[in-house]
Amino acid sequence: MPNLPQLKELATSLEGTLLFDDLHKTLYATDASAYRIMPLAAALPKNEADIIKLVRFANINKLALTPRTAGTSLAGQTVGSGIIVDVSKHFTKIVSFDAANKTITVQPGVIRDELNLYLKPHGLFFGPNTSTSNRCMIGGMVGNNSSGTTSIRYGVTRDKIVEIKAILSDGSQVVFGELTSAEFIEKTKGDSLENKIYRILYEELSNEATQKEIIKEFPKPEIHRRNTGYAVDILLYSDLFGGSQPTINVGKLLCGSEGTLAFTTEVTLKVDDLPPTNNVMVVTHFTSVQESLEAVMIAMKHHLYTCEMIDDTILNCTKTNKEQSKNRFFIQGEPKAIMMFEVASHTSMEDAEMQANALIKDLEENNFGYASPKLYGADIEKVNELRKAGLGLLGSIVGDEKAADSIEDTAVELSDLPNYIADFSAMMKRHGQEAIYYAHAGAGELHLRPVLNLKTKEGVYQFRNIATEVAQLVKKYRGSLSGEHGDGIVRGEFLPFMIGEKNYELLKRIKLAFDPNSVLNMGKIVNALKMDENLRFETGREEPNIKTIQDFSDSMGVLRAAEKCNGSGDCRKLPSAGGTMCPSYRATRNEKDTTRARANTLREYLTHSEKDNKFDHKELYEVFELCISCKACASECPSNVDVGALKAEFLYQYQKANGFSLRNKIFANNAKLNKLGSVFPALTNFMVNQPLVKKGMGVASKREVPLLAPKTFRKWIESNKSKTKAASYVNGKLYLFCDEFTNYYDVSVGIDAFELLSKLGYEVVVVDHEESGRAYISKGFLEEAKAIATKNVNTFKGIISAETPLIGIEPSAILTFRDEYIRLADDKTSAEKLAENCLTIEEFFKKEIALGKINSEQFSDEVRDIKIHGHCHQKSLSSIEATFAMLNVPKNSTVTIYNSGCCGMAGSFGYEEEHYEISMQMGEDTLFPKIRSTAATTSIAAAGTSCRHQIFDGTNRKAQHPVSILNTFLK
Repeated sequence: MPNLPQLKELATSLEGTLLFDDLHKTLYATDASAYRIMPLAAALPKNEADIIKLVRFANINKLALTPRTAGTSLAGQTVGSGIIVDVSKHFTKIVSFDAANKTITVQPGVIRDELNLYLKPHGLFFGPNTSTSNRCMIGGMVGNNSSGTTSIRYGVTRDKIVEIKAILSDGSQVVFGELTSAEFIEKTKGDSLENKIYRILYEELSNEATQKEIIKEFPKPEIHRRNTGYAVDILLYSDLFGGSQPTINVGKLLCGSEGTLAFTTEVTLKVDDLPPTNNVMVVTHFTSVQESLEAVMIAMKHHLYTCEMIDDTILNCTKTNKEQSKNRFFIQGEPKAIMMFEVASHTSMEDAEMQANALIKDLEENNFGYASPKLYGADIEKVNELRKAGLGLLGSIVGDEKAADSIEDTAVELSDLPNYIADFSAMMKRHGQEAIYYAHAGAGELHLRPVLNLKTKEGVYQFRNIATEVAQLVKKYRGSLSGEHGDGIVRGEFLPFMIGEKNYELLKRIKLAFDPNSVLNMGKIVNALKMDENLRFETGREEPNIKTIQDFSDSMGVLRAAEKCNGSGDCRKLPSAGGTMCPSYRATRNEKDTTRARANTLREYLTHSEKDNKFDHKELYEVFELCISCKACASECPSNVDVGALKAEFLYQYQKANGFSLRNKIFANNAKLNKLGSVFPALTNFMVNQPLVKKGMGVASKREVPLLAPKTFRKWIESNKSKTKAASYVNGKLYLFCDEFTNYYDVSVGIDAFELLSKLGYEVVVVDHEESGRAYISKGFLEEAKAIATKNVNTFKGIISAETPLIGIEPSAILTFRDEYIRLADDKTSAEKLAENCLTIEEFFKKEIALGKINSEQFSDEVRDIKIHGHCHQKSLSSIEATFAMLNVPKNSTVTIYNSGCCGMAGSFGYEEEHYEISMQMGEDTLFPKIRSTAATTSIAAAGTSCRHQIFDGTNRKAQHPVSILNTFLK
């Protein structure tokens, strides 16, 4: 193994980056699989020359390179002990596009959905569609021969390969493309590594006995989705080796080879015409998994575009997932399984409707399903999103028993599916297991997962034992142990049994031909690592006892809260995919700044640190530094990994050991300091914006510190009580939370809220209470936050109810009652009960509108265009739809919601000198361009005070709180 000086020398020779610190080795030790292997380093090459240098370095030092894109591999393909080569940062270009011939050439770091955004204006798309399509990359799809929901109509990645440009294990550059038999023979002549590869392939596959052995032992050719070893059976289709096809393409052999044969740098793909836009999805509900799979044979007679199954375990997980709970609107009763059957028509919606009705009639006549609702338009996408979240949702299961990826990718011929699943179910019962099922049923592929505790010896024993029995069962049906997720570590060692020893020896010889020094992704496919070693969780370990100030009992402790992250990488999606998660990754495109990185690093140190305070590690500080606690992960991560809560706990524990900085003390105690400053607000405003004062506080010179209002909101209330008092409040009483932001800065917004509610017939009561504690939480001052939470819960628990709710103006403040207070307050029961009746002002308006207490007659008919930017906490813990409903009450208001992600300010984050630039980059990702393109006459609504300041700093446009906008409409 190379020493540190050698690594440093390699780092200086690369145009890209070589990372070999403990933090980055930890980040790249895991992917989305059950495995953890600490690498020597991680490289982010900038160009092909860098990859060639890495290959040569690996040869000299006898170590392996593991190619990696998004790191969403489920079989352990992208972990290894050598150098992880991450091409997701720099190899992201679309190289060329030939619309006439429907081909496109891309680098391996191009995201699948981003590619389709590029192709859509041309009426084309790349068909293979994985559940990770908004962050998975073409290089990974080629490495795994990915397929997804569309394979029954559009095929798998291997079908789309035109040409692969690659670097061989000796550093030479080659192109593998379509060749005639004569051209193939010509390639065998010469002494280059490329010539040797072609020569050995020709010698091996020309052997008639070898051909017969492949045909006999490989999975049935009818199984289109299959990744069992190298695709030598595909090469037999050539007339060169006894088949009927006049050409042969070794690029198809590389597809599915998991980076073990060559390092791909460019891929040329065939693309298809866009699918029909007249779609109907029939979602049939079944009383058993067996029944749903038996129905597939009937359904597949109907020219389906999608045929997907989800079982009740995953459906039940959607009930508690904040994002996916919205997407289960179609569920009727409690099905044990649902099947998503999609039909489509190029001609008309009427034709698609007829197809859907014929499908339903056929299912009913054969007694399949108890309900078959039809879905259209945007509702189809919602159901697809629910299905895509399936894998991540399994991570939300609380505790050490998890849905383990050991047998989750089997594929059999469609006609064998009912018998196979019956045998499988019987086998699982013998093991005392009720497996989790989700499937590309129309392709005969099932994602089956047993629920195991891999922290125990018994769990690991079952992990291997069940995998072994499933391999035997799949072999019985001549199926494929991997349909799309690859062999990797989890299935690699079963290959000799699945394809026979002779064929396995053939694969070893092919690997040797391509990679004589074993420098390419060692331990995958051939000479595979043991499937029950190198697991993410240490077997038989004593669970660390970690005390926290926050209550993590909902996850059985802070460590298990971090362990919910299964690495599926939803946090790597880009702005074009929508949502907010993860703002810092979107700005930097560094793995270090993903939600996944934070959860994994915390898990690593809480598990392996020998310090009494396991949080006391600079690596943890580094990985959490750019987390802005937007809470998007709490709702958008399918596993509900709440990194905002984890960060608050980390900051508290870390600062206990290392001290609280002066700046953090200033920001955390902002409300107390403002109370003093508001005695002479003009003087305070002058002082805090002096360059030397800002520099002393660590505030960015380009920012203006928010100005204190001349009079606090509380003082305004005291002096205006009599003026706003009505003879009777026809709509009852509510309590208004006077948050610290409204009280000192945004007093005009508070006045608007108070006047608007009063004039609409509500008695608005403001009692003496504590600040929200939001600033303390964001800076890790959790003892102070805990005291505040406890006092506020005690203040309000006796007076707040459904009839007299607590209403908040600033989302981050009022939503603290619904979120952090439940983890912090001494009286958790009262905190939970109180949370039920703590509403943002927008939520309150939506509720009252629905009750008919607020209506359009109370507002003017002024014509106004309004755009809404949602606060991150609103998106995660509440909803922007409430703001939409509120601002739509005036008859002639036209309201739309920006798909705008995070503004990037995040409380004090954007004011901090070292974070200013990245804060502005977060705003530039989606929000700023949208606002700049908005007409000057359009009103911009933003509930968050930080959002409004960021919008002004980034675009010079003034945004208003929704309540202020609505108040201007009041008659």
